[in-house]
Amino acid sequence: MMVVTVGSAIIALEAKEIVYGAIGLAGSLFGVATLFFLLNAPYVAVFQIAVYIGAVAVLILFTVMLVRQEKWAKEVRSTSFTRLAGAVTGLAVVLALSLAVLATNLSQFTNLTNSATFVDIGRLISTGDSPVLEVLALVLAAAVVGALTLSKVEREDKTQ
Repeated sequence: MMVVTVGSAIIALEAKEIVYGAIGLAGSLFGVATLFFLLNAPYVAVFQIAVYIGAVAVLILFTVMLVRQEKWAKEVRSTSFTRLAGAVTGLAVVLALSLAVLATNLSQFTNLTNSATFVDIGRLISTGDSPVLEVLALVLAAAVVGALTLSKVEREDKTQ
């Protein structure tokens, strides 16, 4: 998961098109959310997905697409190779997800009754996992700074 998180952050910083940078940011934030799941903090992970991916990344994408609309409004014809590559990639993703679901034995898991309160969640967060969560919070803050950098409008293009 660290490869996905760091790789998406690098894509977010190095993308020439701002839309691809925003998509890379969303991928990086999703990688951070999976790290929260691995730390057995599902509440924080779902909050991460709902707020940062669901709200911030989508807001950045919509803002960028509304502000710089003329750049992507051109009709681009796709070649047969790109269609074939897209179809093969889609089939590979469906096959990988299907094999992952079939490989897991979901019937062995039982329903757990989780009646954790916010105080219990606070106690769990502030115990042994707090240094790791603070490092992940710094990664998240760096991702937000990257998002602000990506959303910065270049004023020099309009003056020329």
